[in-house]
Amino acid sequence: MESFDYVIVGAGSAGSVLANRLSEDGKASVCVLEAGPRDWHPFIHIPAGFMYTLVDPKVNWLYTSEPSEWTGGRRIAAPRGKTLGGSSSINGHIYNRGQRLDFDGWAQRGNHGWGYADVLPYFRRTERRIAHEIDDTFRGSDGHLPITDLDWRDPLCEAFIEGAVEMGIPRNLDYNGTQQAGVSYVQRIIRNGRRISAARGYLHPAMKRPNLTVRTHAHATAIVLEGKKAVGVRYRKGGRNGPHVEVRARREVILSGGAVNSPQLLQLSGIGPAPLLQSLGIPVQHDLAGVGENLRDHYAPRFVARVKNAESINEKSHGLKLAREIMKYALTRKGILALNPTLIYVFWKSDERLDNYDLQLTFTPASYKEGVQSRLDDFPGMTIASWQQRPDSTGHVRAKSADPFDHPVIQPNYLAVESDRRVLLAGMKLARRLLASRPLSKYYDREEFPGPQAQSDADLLAAAKQRGTTTFHLMGTCRMAPHTDPTAVVDDQLRLRGIEGLRVVDASIMPTMPSANLNASVLMIAEKAADMIRGRPALEPALLKD
Repeated sequence: MESFDYVIVGAGSAGSVLANRLSEDGKASVCVLEAGPRDWHPFIHIPAGFMYTLVDPKVNWLYTSEPSEWTGGRRIAAPRGKTLGGSSSINGHIYNRGQRLDFDGWAQRGNHGWGYADVLPYFRRTERRIAHEIDDTFRGSDGHLPITDLDWRDPLCEAFIEGAVEMGIPRNLDYNGTQQAGVSYVQRIIRNGRRISAARGYLHPAMKRPNLTVRTHAHATAIVLEGKKAVGVRYRKGGRNGPHVEVRARREVILSGGAVNSPQLLQLSGIGPAPLLQSLGIPVQHDLAGVGENLRDHYAPRFVARVKNAESINEKSHGLKLAREIMKYALTRKGILALNPTLIYVFWKSDERLDNYDLQLTFTPASYKEGVQSRLDDFPGMTIASWQQRPDSTGHVRAKSADPFDHPVIQPNYLAVESDRRVLLAGMKLARRLLASRPLSKYYDREEFPGPQAQSDADLLAAAKQRGTTTFHLMGTCRMAPHTDPTAVVDDQLRLRGIEGLRVVDASIMPTMPSANLNASVLMIAEKAADMIRGRPALEPALLKD
C-alpha cells in the first residue's frame, strides 16, 4: 500500500492547481487520481472541438439531470469533464469572475476571508492577462493561464453590440475589471488558437516533478476512514472490473471531483444525510445533512433568428467552406475552429430599480438544432441566450445506489422558485429586443424560436420549458458555511465538518452562485486553498475604493 502526503481526487481545474502548488517546493509527495484518460484527444485542444467533447463518453461523464416541471419533463444533459483538466478541457473556454458583491456575500454569510478584497489577489495569481492595457488593481500578468480577448469580428457581432449600445447598454472593455455591466466580446482561456486548460497551464508542467504522481483511469470508490479521520482513498484501476487499489494520505485527502462527484463520493463513503445512506444500505460513518444539497445551476432558454445578408457560422461549417476553414486553422490558428460557443456577453438588470446586475445574456452568430450547442442547424442563424445570474431555486445530488459506477441523481429544480421565473422573463424580453434592434435589422430575417406567436408571459415560459437548458454551471453541493448553518459541509478553511484530514476544493463549496461562469472562481478557490493546506498566510487583501 502506497502512501503520499496528499491524495487529490480529481484532476480537473481545482485538482490541477492543487497538484502544482502542493508539489512545487519538492517537500511534499502528492498523488492525483483521475477517473478519465490523459488529455490527448485533439478535440480538447481545438477550441471548436467543444461541440464533440460535450457528447464524447471518452472525456465526459455524460450525466443528465432528472425531469422536472419547468423542463417540461425533459432530462437535461449535465456534461462534466472526465480527463486531465476536467471540465476545463471540455468547457466553452470563458473567463468570467463575477461581481464584487458575490464574494462579499460569501463573507457576510460568515465565511471569513472570502470577501472580494480577499479573493481578488488569488484571481490575479491564476491569470496572465494578455491585452494592450492592464489595470493591475484587478488583473494579473504572470499567472499560469493566458486570458485573451476574442479577436473575431463580423457584421453580425458588430451590429449586435451597436444595437445594445443604442438601447443604453454601454460597451465594457473589461467585465472582469472595475465593473461587470455592459456589452463586450468575451475573454477566454485560449492562446494562439489553442485551449489552455488547467491541465495544460498547471498540471503538465508539474508532472515533471518526482514528488507528483498522476494516475489516470483511477475511479475513486471510497474515502478510507479510521474513526473520524480520513486516511486514504480506494479506487478501481481501469474501470468497473479493474483491480481494487488503496492509497494512503499521511496529511490530507482532498476532494476535487466537482459539484457532482465530490458529494457522491462522500455519500458512498458513509458521509452524508443518514436517511439517504440508510436507504441505500450504506453504513453511516458521519451524519452530515448538507452533503449533496444546495445544488444550483444557470438555466437558459435561447432565442434563434434566421439571418439574411450575412454569412453565419452555419454556412462556414459545411462542404468546401469547412475545408477552407480547416486549412485556415492549420496554417494560422484562426477562423471558426478557433472560436468558442459564446462570442459576446451582455450583463444587465431585470429591473432598472435594482442596484446590481442580475441578468447575463450571450450572443453567437450561429444556430443550433433544438438549442443544443453540439449540433449546428441547417439554416443561417444567430442565437441569444439569457439567464438569471444568481438563481434562488436549489436542488440536490444524491447517490442512486451503493455502486460507485452508477450515475447519481442530479435534480437542479430549475425555475422552481417564482423569482427565478420573473427574472428569466425579463431576460427573455430583453433578448428579443436586442435581436430586434435597428443595427441588426439589416440581417434579421425572422424569429425561428420561439417564434412571433409567442408573446405572453405564459408563451415565453412555455418556450423555456420546451428548450431551456443548462449553462453547465453546477455548484454548491458541499457548501461552505459556519457551523450554525444546518446545510454546512465545509468550514471557511474548506475542511469537512466532523472529519479530520479531509477537505473539499471545487465548485461544490460555493455558498451561493457567482454571477458568472464558474471556472475562473474554481481556479481562485484552489489557489487560495493551496495556501491554507500548506499553512501559508493568505495573500494580502486588495486595496479597493468603495
